[in-house]
Amino acid sequence: MSRFDRYMLSQLLILFSFFALVLVSVYWVNRAVVLFDTLIANGQSAWVFLEFSALSLPRVIRMVMPMSVFVAAVYVTNRLSSESELTVMQATGFSPWRLARPVLFYGIIVMAMMSVLTHVLVPISSEQLTRRQKEVTENVTARLLTEGTFLHPTSGVTFYIREITPDGVLHDVFLSDRRKPQEVVTYTAAQSFIVNTEAGSRLVMVEGLSQIHLAQSDRLFTTNFSDFTYDISSLIGKPEQERRRMEFIATPELLLAPRAVSAETGVPYGWVMEEVHSRFNRPLMVISAALVGFATLLLGGFSRFGVWRQIVIAFVLLVLVEGSRSATLDPVRSNGDLWPLIYLPALFGLVLGAGLLWLASHPLRPARKAAA
Repeated sequence: MSRFDRYMLSQLLILFSFFALVLVSVYWVNRAVVLFDTLIANGQSAWVFLEFSALSLPRVIRMVMPMSVFVAAVYVTNRLSSESELTVMQATGFSPWRLARPVLFYGIIVMAMMSVLTHVLVPISSEQLTRRQKEVTENVTARLLTEGTFLHPTSGVTFYIREITPDGVLHDVFLSDRRKPQEVVTYTAAQSFIVNTEAGSRLVMVEGLSQIHLAQSDRLFTTNFSDFTYDISSLIGKPEQERRRMEFIATPELLLAPRAVSAETGVPYGWVMEEVHSRFNRPLMVISAALVGFATLLLGGFSRFGVWRQIVIAFVLLVLVEGSRSATLDPVRSNGDLWPLIYLPALFGLVLGAGLLWLASHPLRPARKAAA
């Protein structure tokens, strides 16, 4: 690799890292605000928030990586062009094809990163995130341990705690159970404790009052108790056994046994084929995005005012390539045997980049006027 290749490749990777960091930060902050409010409101700790944020990062990075690759390629090419560095290299005999070599290396490096994301990190992190979300949702104790707020852990049940001491004592507990239409049961207690047993979570109430109102006879029965145990695990039904989700299954299994995966997960065969081949197509799209961004700006040549017109054209071409990817999804999902269509957008982008490089190598010149 020549010195120029190393120089341009380093610029591309540095700018790619910067734009990826900015885009990931913007997207993550928007989601983090909602996630933070939800988790804290459900009684979760800041550690759970950080865990959820880390598990969601691979999917966010995969989403913003193609745009980061494209923007970095356009930015670096525009800067090298405005500073006449590309013009100098072309004057020394470098053709557009030769100038595109570090861009190709850049695309291959990012493609390798994208492959690790799509085949390994995203499936594993998504599965772990879904599992943790399910655990938090089913954690009755965490959902109930919120002081000063009337909670509704399930339909027809209201729960309130005035204060929670550092020792885990619940002061002034109110529990109303209206799940039976003809019977309303209300419990109040000065102190309560939550005890986890093998049979589930139990709420032990001390020095309290039980009130049962029968709607049919409109009668109220009250009972004072010194201690009473209430099964709070019944507030949320037992979790059902869920099938494996297609997004969490490893690529080799999806590739070698797609029909078995379809039967196990209940997902149509076409959707399985679209998922597995999209994992290969996304990294290829990264190379085409880099080449299209670089080759389009080469068409402008040197200008002290920059190549803003070519930048706009490059963004339009990128939209067309991404639009072609969206157009291939429905046919493949309808008929899994059409899976080769998944690779057409990447092929289209590579052919488009090669065509733009050819045009840069053979610039169109206006025909000379005939001599009078």
